[in-house]
Amino acid sequence: MSNRLSEAKSLYLRKHAENPIDWHPWNEAATIAAKSEDKPIFLSIGYSSCHWCTVMEGEAFSDPAIAEYMNANFMPIKVDREERPDLDSIYMQALQMMTGQGGWPLNIFLTPGDLIPFFGGTYFPVEPRYNRPGFLQILQSVRHFYDLEKEKLQKYTEDMAALLQKSIILPRSEAEILTKEILYRGIEVNTKLLAPSARDIGRPCFPMIPYANLILASTRFDLETPAESSLDPIKLSQQRALDLVCGGIYDHVAGGFHRYTVDSNWTVPHFEKMLYDNGLNLEYLADCWSLGERRKEIKRAIAKTVQWLEREMTAPEGYFYASQDADNFTSSQAKEPEEGDFYVWEYTQLEELLSQAELSQLKSVFNLTVEGNFEGKNVLVRSQDGGELSDEIETILERLFTVRYGKSSAAIETFTPARNNREAKSFNWDGRIPPVTDTKAIVAWNSLVISGLARAYGVFKDESYLKLATNAANFILDRQWVENRFYRLNYDGQASTLAQSEDYAFFIKALLDLQVNSGDDVNCLERAIAVQAEFDRLFWSENEGGYYNNAVDAATELAIKERSYIDNATPAANGVAIANLVRLALLTDRLEYLDRAKAGLQAFSIIMEQSPQACPSLFVALDWYLHGVSVSSKKSELQSLTEEYFPTAVYKIKSDLSADIVGLVCKGMTCLPPAENREKMLAQIKKSQV
Repeated sequence: MSNRLSEAKSLYLRKHAENPIDWHPWNEAATIAAKSEDKPIFLSIGYSSCHWCTVMEGEAFSDPAIAEYMNANFMPIKVDREERPDLDSIYMQALQMMTGQGGWPLNIFLTPGDLIPFFGGTYFPVEPRYNRPGFLQILQSVRHFYDLEKEKLQKYTEDMAALLQKSIILPRSEAEILTKEILYRGIEVNTKLLAPSARDIGRPCFPMIPYANLILASTRFDLETPAESSLDPIKLSQQRALDLVCGGIYDHVAGGFHRYTVDSNWTVPHFEKMLYDNGLNLEYLADCWSLGERRKEIKRAIAKTVQWLEREMTAPEGYFYASQDADNFTSSQAKEPEEGDFYVWEYTQLEELLSQAELSQLKSVFNLTVEGNFEGKNVLVRSQDGGELSDEIETILERLFTVRYGKSSAAIETFTPARNNREAKSFNWDGRIPPVTDTKAIVAWNSLVISGLARAYGVFKDESYLKLATNAANFILDRQWVENRFYRLNYDGQASTLAQSEDYAFFIKALLDLQVNSGDDVNCLERAIAVQAEFDRLFWSENEGGYYNNAVDAATELAIKERSYIDNATPAANGVAIANLVRLALLTDRLEYLDRAKAGLQAFSIIMEQSPQACPSLFVALDWYLHGVSVSSKKSELQSLTEEYFPTAVYKIKSDLSADIVGLVCKGMTCLPPAENREKMLAQIKKSQV
């Protein structure tokens, strides 16, 4: 029998619709009922492609005894973190305060009424294992504590509420924060954080693109780092690019990047493919190429990833789907999906598919063994000094593609995604059963891909990249405003859930990236200005500075009102938003944008001073503030400039320059002498960047 989640639009919530637990969505009715019935809230937050979320759904959340106790003693609420990142942020912070660590699924208990957390964890097994108690035992202990330890509970929740409130109060630094010295200090700290060290052995590897972007931008500064040092920003940037395009985190057969690797050698991925990672990786790799890292592996990874986006992740309407699961079914009779089966290869299977000569060729490029590197099977990982793949290797990889998909890449006209487990098991697939695809549109994540595609177009001038980016941007502009309000999600043509700060910030950036890389000097800029005005009106904190996560008239039930500044897998909204303000000031000559950018940086000055490792995107914004330049020239000249790496430059089309002038470079309110030739203009830009 289905529960309340059967009618949910979210794939993650619908995955729990057949649980015996009487799940509620997050809404006022559920929180009011919890208070009137004096039931603690069990809040469980996850997302559709999360492996351990899937495991817990099939184990603890499907257990009849657990469900019976849960339904009688708690108000169980399920939340998709991709729908409500604001909720996830608050309660993940609380869990980290409680336990020192976090992750998904995020399972936390709240007092009814004030919604203050008092106990939590991540994955809970049905029976005690992995040094974790069984879930029923936990539920019984929590309820016992709630009923019989009222004084301790009150003291604990008062302390937790005070900690949460304290976390959003950011004092201003007395030091002058908008200086090159502060920027260089932020670069130094984050460079050390990105550099590999002995302590990283055995740890998972994440792309960490917000950090990598700051290090890449720092390559233009002379920070007196020895060339042979492990902290050399150019070497670090090159290494991060090669880790991405040669490691197992990249799908060498079909394109696209997995979320991270579980080992420190970039070998075995956590197999889900998230849209946001792929957008961020595209932009970073295109920037690396434009800086001079012209490795063929980088160009191939970009091209194949765009092909994967177009083939498997693009809706007919033009937007991009959110993610693909880590797990897939091995057969239509399988009860549970297997992690990574869609992507890995048994050595004996490769022996059957390939001739001995072909297998030897493949082994000369990829690390393949009889034992495998993942549960007896092989994840394809290539040497970082292998260079461009030969035509023979590409032909072999195409054969593996055909085995996986049942057709060659050229023969796939349309790819039908499996939208849920039922579709995955019932459809007559030509090849392997693919992972389930979460087909919702998320504005923030679409925006990251638009930026990545725009940058890749600026560097490589492939029209297909620009077309994909433009179609997605137009979908958002046409379909995500309902009754003059911006919406975060789209489910099969229906906008849903008011946009949050990251949706505004990332989309404004995407429009500006399209403007710069495509040469559209009018439409994208006008749209960005309009969205920025709405963002300022609804999200700007007049008292503290910076942007709230939610609009001032939205999410009033939340325990605290946060302003996101900490970077994670994606950049924090405020870092991106402040950089956008500087770009808009340079493009429009409107100083109110620059004033707001300064106020935003000052709002987070204490964080930048005391915890620079938390906020690399704020240092990227500071870099824009200190070194931003505008370049005015003819469209043909500007389009060639996008092939270069000038991380804090904006471009303005100026068709009425005199015949003897190539371009005009301005920094702040000061313009340099007009450049009579391209060489002088390039020299002026390079000098202004440092």
